[in-house]
Amino acid sequence: MTLIIIVWVVWNVFAPPALRWDEYPFIFLTLMLSLQASYAAPLILLAQNRQDDRDRVTHEQDRAQNERSIADTEYLTREIASLRMGLGEVATRDWIRSEFVDLIKEMEERRSLFPPEPASGSDEGDR
Repeated sequence: MTLIIIVWVVWNVFAPPALRWDEYPFIFLTLMLSLQASYAAPLILLAQNRQDDRDRVTHEQDRAQNERSIADTEYLTREIASLRMGLGEVATRDWIRSEFVDLIKEMEERRSLFPPEPASGSDEGDR
């Protein structure tokens, strides 16, 4: 468009007077540009409205995606919290080891209090 306007103005300024079709102040050029603008303006407005609709749909989709992400994050947070609570109730290796140590100590104490009776050799003689 710019090139056409430049050629139009240059031709109508420097061309021989018999070949000029639009003398200065270029009234015919102004009329053509106004005609072009009258067709372009509604098309531009339609394009803007369509872009606004596309932007609105995109924003709604983004909002829905954000809500799903928040819901997923909250769900995972609750699951992690329940797992931590469940792990608190599970017997750990250290706890089991300490229980075994306590049982072994208790068995040793009982053994020291109640030593096993020596096996008698009389069983062999009865045969």
